[in-house]
Amino acid sequence: MGIAKVLIVDDRPENLLTLESLLEQPGIEVVRANSGEEALGHMLDHDFALILLDVQMPGMDGYEVAELMRGNRKTKHIPIIFVTAEGKGKAQVFKGYESGAVDYLFKPLDAHIFKSKVGVFIDLFHHKVALEQKSLELDQKLVELEELQQQLEQTNEQLLLLSITDGLTGLLNKRQFNANFSHEWKRAYRNKSPLSLIVIDIDYFKAYNDTYGHTKGDECLVQVAQALADTVKRDVDRTARVGGEEFAIILPDTELAGAQHVAERVRDNVELLAIQHKGSPVSEHVTVSVGAASIIPTQKEDTLSLIKAADAALYKAKGDGRNMCCSAMLECELGAV
Repeated sequence: MGIAKVLIVDDRPENLLTLESLLEQPGIEVVRANSGEEALGHMLDHDFALILLDVQMPGMDGYEVAELMRGNRKTKHIPIIFVTAEGKGKAQVFKGYESGAVDYLFKPLDAHIFKSKVGVFIDLFHHKVALEQKSLELDQKLVELEELQQQLEQTNEQLLLLSITDGLTGLLNKRQFNANFSHEWKRAYRNKSPLSLIVIDIDYFKAYNDTYGHTKGDECLVQVAQALADTVKRDVDRTARVGGEEFAIILPDTELAGAQHVAERVRDNVELLAIQHKGSPVSEHVTVSVGAASIIPTQKEDTLSLIKAADAALYKAKGDGRNMCCSAMLECELGAV
């Protein structure tokens, strides 16, 4: 349970000896003071469970000591039992309580009453210490729980990120592309606003892997993905890897002219990477073919119609020689940009 310190204050040494003998038991440490001034000094250095304070002392009496204690934040809550001569004490009990005493003991001391009253405050002190310890443990548990909560939130964020992104390139994966595309389609339908889609394919990527190996192939995919991400500036636009060397860009609120512009910038920016590609018959460097399509959704179409139109534009770009962009309005003739 720990040690409970008790301060005994009396100007008579024989009274201090009596109090000390009555307090002699395991778990109690006695500190002595023979004046009010000395008692106040001890209070600065110790955390007392109880103070047994003589009322009648030369100089500073017990009432003054108690009043000074109550005015100090460190000592205001320490319980005080006044010890006084029975004849003089009874007339001043009320004054003692006003000064801050919690109880009175009258001289000559009755050992049974003394130990009973002191025991109550020693027990209260131990309960207070136990509660403080429990409070500290609870605070520590709360800190640990907060840390665990933060770790859990970070883990959940990481898991969410892993579930929606492509592990190699960091772009959105195909599953998330489908979810975003469906969402943007519904929004465009409600708002009667244009929605554009760009699909990109790295030219002769199989030949690149055959020439340089799959490790270099992965490096190439990462560089191309970064070029696509850097090309798309708006927060609402979404770039995804939808196949091995296939990418897609969703452009909400974008008409075909805007999609054509982004498509051409994509093609230019990939070519500017100047990634050597000896296996390509169309260029010394890695290039891409790009298909763009745009629509204002109505009840007559679904999401597949725009995807098919963009894929058809991409197919035409490949058929026309690759390293180029083609575009289409839904249900319209395909045409090179």
